[in-house]
Amino acid sequence: MGKEGVVSDANNSATANASPKLTLLPLIALIFYEVSGGPFGIEDSVRAGGGPLLSLLGFLVFPLLWSVPEALITAELATSFPENGGYVIWISSAFGPFWGFQEGFWKWFSGVMDNALYPVLFLDYLKHSLPIFNQLIARIPALLGITVSLTYLNYRGLHIVGFSAVLLAFFSLFPYVVMGILSIPRIRPQRWVVVDFKKVDWRGYFNSMFWNLNYWDKASTLAGEIQKPSRTFPKALSGAVVLVVCSYLIPLLAGTGALKSDPSEWTDGYFAEVGMLIGGSWLRWWIQAAAAMSNLGLFEAEMSADAFQLLGMSEMGLLPSIFASRSKYGTPTISILCSATGVIFLSWMSFQEILEFLNFLYSVGMLLEFAAYIRLRIKKPDLHRPYKVPLQTFGATMLCLPPALLLALVMCLASLKTYLVSGGVIIFGFLLYPALLFIKYQNWARFKAKEPVVLSDNDPEEQPIESQHPQEIADEASVGLLSHLQSSKVEQAPQMSSEEVSKLV
Repeated sequence: MGKEGVVSDANNSATANASPKLTLLPLIALIFYEVSGGPFGIEDSVRAGGGPLLSLLGFLVFPLLWSVPEALITAELATSFPENGGYVIWISSAFGPFWGFQEGFWKWFSGVMDNALYPVLFLDYLKHSLPIFNQLIARIPALLGITVSLTYLNYRGLHIVGFSAVLLAFFSLFPYVVMGILSIPRIRPQRWVVVDFKKVDWRGYFNSMFWNLNYWDKASTLAGEIQKPSRTFPKALSGAVVLVVCSYLIPLLAGTGALKSDPSEWTDGYFAEVGMLIGGSWLRWWIQAAAAMSNLGLFEAEMSADAFQLLGMSEMGLLPSIFASRSKYGTPTISILCSATGVIFLSWMSFQEILEFLNFLYSVGMLLEFAAYIRLRIKKPDLHRPYKVPLQTFGATMLCLPPALLLALVMCLASLKTYLVSGGVIIFGFLLYPALLFIKYQNWARFKAKEPVVLSDNDPEEQPIESQHPQEIADEASVGLLSHLQSSKVEQAPQMSSEEVSKLV
């Protein structure tokens, strides 16, 4: 590595250390937006479920089968591997860098597809009041303007994004609290048990449930930016689970219990109509504004997670080191631009197409995460785990079984087009990894030699290295992109003086 590269890495490390860290409340808000963002978009679960019963049962049962297990597993692994990159590091530690790269590519691609929805949905809410956004001449510049503006907000710093998420969450959820209170005198509990199984669209129902309750692992890609992650992360995930479930059930109980409406009327945006029927036009406008602003929060949270995932992969040596370059605000500039470009190119796809594609890729990645969780429990029983799910290996395996079956069900219900597109993305990832190996071997791009670190103070198989986190050592399985081409490990210090830098070159 040349002098310029060493100085650049040292500067990036200093910038990262100086950047403000995420605390509990902003992290809860970010997880909330990475998973949910509020009840906007859950209306279709009533229509697809043939009535309120399956929708209400779904948001009661699915969190127990899916959200809670995923949140518990995320809390254990994210606190054991408190570095940017999250699940990419988990998979690399369990199965090696090839599968770690595949996991990162699948999750990043599904995240970018997910993020492409939100500027479109933002304009879809506004066009009811401002019909000009139905016309391409106004819609296209607006989409570009929204994407660029929100990308700039991400560039300015993660702490700003977290603070903005707290304000957006309060503004987005408060009208539903008001709606719930106003609906109490009109609620008829017998309306909650209505279901017509002949009208149930199981494929749409499961896709809607899955999409509205996934992405609990996304915040793990920001673990290196969190203050005291071993304490903060489990608390934040617990708070976010409660917040997400309540944000779904309260509006559904209020709307379906207070109104005698046909299930076919429950489509995207119907909560605005529910607000008008329960509280009047002022509540409708409030819900529409909250829905529009919520989509901005969803975009910000997803963009942050995707960008810091690329940064983490670069720090592991899985991507060129340019993806780890930080701005003066501590944000990964190139990674943010790369994710924003993907959003712009994918925004032409329809809502249902994006939903199925991202659900399929996300399911493949989650199955690999569950396998890594079990393998690390077996392979590294003495791995230091600041938070550990209170189950032995057999119990931990059983914890993964219900969500794994749900993932398999969602994948089986996918369309042929989804299989073809997702298969193409997977094959491209398989080819991209050796291509990056070749680029590295030819010295066409600079890659970092740093290995990801993991909190572990009692594993005899591991060798200590210096890290920006005290008392951390490298896991032997958490290797970089070309560790097999190197005859020895490269030690890196977190801070270097100018004299030390000059001695290295």
